[in-house]
Amino acid sequence: MRFGVLGPLTAWRGDEELRLGTPKARVLVAVLLSRAGHPVSEDQLAAALWGDDPPKSATKNMQTYVHRLRRELGDPARVVRRGAGYLIQADRGELDATRFEDLAQAGQVAEAADALDEASRRLHEAVRLWRGPAFAGMADVPVLAAEAARLDEVRLSVLQSRIAVDLKLGRHAELLGELIALVGVHPLRERLRAQLMLALYRCGRRADALAEYTRARTTLIEETGLDPADELHDLQQRILNQDPSLDLVPAAVTFATEPKTPAPAELPPDIPDFTGRDDEVATLTEALTAPRPGAVAVASIAGLGGLGKTTLAVHVAHAIAGRFPDGQLYADLRGASAEPTRPEDVLSRFLFALGISGSSIPKTLDERAALFRSCLAGRRILVLLDNVAGEEQVRPLLPGQPGTAVLLTGRVRLVGLAGAGLLELDVLPSAQAMNLMRAIVGDERVRTDPDAAREIIRLCGHVPLAVRISAARLLGRRQWSLSHLAGVLGEERHRLDELVAGDLDVRAGFEMSYRMLPAGARRAFRLAGLLDAPDFASWGVAALLDLPVREAEREIETLVDAHLLNLTGTDETGGLRYRFHDLIRLYAREQARREDPEPDRRDALARAFGAWLALAEVASEHVPGPFYTPMHSDAARWRLPADVSGSLLADPMAWFGAEHAALMAAVVQSCEEGLTQLAWDLAGSTETYLNVRGVYDGWQRMHEQAVVLCRQTGDRRGEAVLLRGLLHVTTWNSPPGAGPAMTRMRASAVQLLDLFTELNDPLGTSDALATLAWSMTADGNSAEALELAERALRMATEVDYLEGQARAYHVMAIIHGEDDPRGALVVLREAAKIAETLGNPHYTTTITQFLGAAKSLSGDVAGGRELLESSLDMARRLNYRYLETFSLLYLAKLFAAVGDERARATAELTRTYSEDGNFGHYLADALAVIGQVDLAEGDVPAAVGAFEHSVRVWRTRGSIPYLARTLRALGDAYLAAGDHHRARVVWEEARELFRGISHEEGLRTLNARLG
Repeated sequence: MRFGVLGPLTAWRGDEELRLGTPKARVLVAVLLSRAGHPVSEDQLAAALWGDDPPKSATKNMQTYVHRLRRELGDPARVVRRGAGYLIQADRGELDATRFEDLAQAGQVAEAADALDEASRRLHEAVRLWRGPAFAGMADVPVLAAEAARLDEVRLSVLQSRIAVDLKLGRHAELLGELIALVGVHPLRERLRAQLMLALYRCGRRADALAEYTRARTTLIEETGLDPADELHDLQQRILNQDPSLDLVPAAVTFATEPKTPAPAELPPDIPDFTGRDDEVATLTEALTAPRPGAVAVASIAGLGGLGKTTLAVHVAHAIAGRFPDGQLYADLRGASAEPTRPEDVLSRFLFALGISGSSIPKTLDERAALFRSCLAGRRILVLLDNVAGEEQVRPLLPGQPGTAVLLTGRVRLVGLAGAGLLELDVLPSAQAMNLMRAIVGDERVRTDPDAAREIIRLCGHVPLAVRISAARLLGRRQWSLSHLAGVLGEERHRLDELVAGDLDVRAGFEMSYRMLPAGARRAFRLAGLLDAPDFASWGVAALLDLPVREAEREIETLVDAHLLNLTGTDETGGLRYRFHDLIRLYAREQARREDPEPDRRDALARAFGAWLALAEVASEHVPGPFYTPMHSDAARWRLPADVSGSLLADPMAWFGAEHAALMAAVVQSCEEGLTQLAWDLAGSTETYLNVRGVYDGWQRMHEQAVVLCRQTGDRRGEAVLLRGLLHVTTWNSPPGAGPAMTRMRASAVQLLDLFTELNDPLGTSDALATLAWSMTADGNSAEALELAERALRMATEVDYLEGQARAYHVMAIIHGEDDPRGALVVLREAAKIAETLGNPHYTTTITQFLGAAKSLSGDVAGGRELLESSLDMARRLNYRYLETFSLLYLAKLFAAVGDERARATAELTRTYSEDGNFGHYLADALAVIGQVDLAEGDVPAAVGAFEHSVRVWRTRGSIPYLARTLRALGDAYLAAGDHHRARVVWEEARELFRGISHEEGLRTLNARLG
């Protein structure tokens, strides 16, 4: 067990985080943990829970909280009765507060023994245990507020001890940012002031150290009326006299290997030659690390493009990253583009980075924003949002509580964000621009012709981006003099409307850099700028240029050297990724429109999309998705050499992970360009990956856009392929829509059957027949559904379509269902033979699940459980939440039927997964199992609530047999509650439903009940 109070209250059993119940129950746990190992009286607990006005049921309520806590902890001895109160057992190593105190003590002992490396390691480890304010969110409970205040004071003391040890070890440069922030938060702490002064002095900033003493003295006199203590004054004198004893040169420091943590670290690399902006860095550091009490730290940088907003923001973020131990998030919001990034897409990626699975990410913007705020609560995370379009775009991305800091950049002033600090960035002062030039070109070349260097800077308008590009050209052309470049710059007078700086602007720098490129690099620059993909690999540029990859890479290297293209890092396949700055991409597109005819631009895009398609269609065959036959278009493929494509696709899931954002962008851009076959084929080729990873909203949105294009252009095959995938995601993985899901499924299946029949496509027709048969199970029309499924099987067999046979057998098993499990077993045994031939792990898992369910329902409980547990392991190995949820559901049903105590926990987990993934059928079924367990345990009100909820969900699904069975169970629960009228009402509805589908067994049971 692990308990956490140094931040939001948490409890873990191994790798499983426990649910501690209602807010009142959590307060009770927190109070017990604040006195771990010591009894807390009922009176003290009541005061913490209800203040001076406890309810009459206070004692009973506390007993209920304790009972549920014992059950959740899985060990009744953890919480025991002691006298007139309760005691929680937690070893010192199990509670983070006591671990913190033990580590701090060990660090102080090591420091006293002059074991500084060990002391530093222990003290760092102690401070890292803090995830936020102690007992976060419980400040309104006096006893917890007092304990939190004590712990916070101890933490600050330990933090100062850790800084003192690090100073002894010579880490003064690393400590500067942290000390500046700490002094801002605790301006009266003289020890922190002294540590900051010493760090500044050791960094060679003697004047700054003395200025810090002046600030300290002024603050102390204004706030307390007292002068600094002797120790601080003595340090000032020693700095004035440059006392040699202050110049500590520590021995080499060795750190123990740090364990990996799941905290995101998404900041782009810091610029190694970052120059100047000292005042701006200090302003932003203070705003982000020392906000007003109770305020969320939000700071924004506004100004013209090319002024270095992103560079400054990334530099500051790296400098203060240590203050945000729970991670750093980064997103480019593309505010300078025609289509800025949607906040819901950013939230989806952020939530994924914070540990939320794809299938658990909510559908709507508001729900994602709420979940994001919940994930940030009590954590110290730095969020950098680059290229913001406006307040509306960024508002959903802001935290709701202090602790997390947000740094924004954009061309607009974000004055509509209440409480946000605004820094308006101007051009670089001459001295700083000259330092930037020296840092890139080298001091020697600048010294040889300083007047030309100053002229270059003037012609660049002191804009950092223009200075950097110009200096990069000089660096790449050693034979050029600075005077020559100054002359070239002097001839340029073109403007980018949104980036004006005096009489020159950033476009002059772009134009200069572009014209200095070789012809091949210029073409690569123009055509790569046409892509909407957020980033891309070198082989994508090779397709655009219709060149071998190695030749394309040489052109890319030229662009990178010229700072016209950014290298962002490596992707999941190990390949390099590149992206344009938004403004440079805009310029590249302007040049493409000016120099490349429209047919050439369109052909280049078609080649790039054809390259993605050639890889995607191969990769999709190795992703364990649903058992449909792949259907592709006649669109031209641009194929890479076998050795290149083989290396890229060595791990198909990794390739999709690297490319799926680019693939989705390619589908959208294909639609915009009217490239119909590429659009639907790319969309169809991503289905299996998006299904396995649970990216359902992106899948649906992409397919819907491509379907519109197919209908506009009359591409019936593309429409059919996309409708087949859409039918899956909208029926099984989407929130409730217009009308019951199964009714919508039937209408779409009829449309799908018509399309494939019109196309005279037996494979597609077989799939459509099986889907239509499946949809008809909702009406209880088993005979007609079985006839359709048998037609699908015959058609698939005639054309040797093994996947179609597999699907038909699967649907037959569904039709037999829970009413005829022995009939299901017959067809499932045939399906198992096909599964062995196909070798599709998705299908094998599915058939194993259904065999387990059918055996259980046929009375072979042991055999059924073995198969279901095996299928659960298979689904988890595939990391496929949808399949995992099915196995859990039928295990829960089995456990409930035999009275196994695991029924509730298994059903609750099924419910959670179903709610997270919008698995409506599984959710309704899981709720019914929970109701069954509640009823068996005698908790009739809970049973009624669970069955009512299940009925509501079944009504949105449209499955009559399941709805009727659940209504029957709900009537049983009403009867147990003594509500005969409501029992009769729902039983009569159930009887009518059973009568409508000629369900004799259901009618018999309802007639007996109503009689």
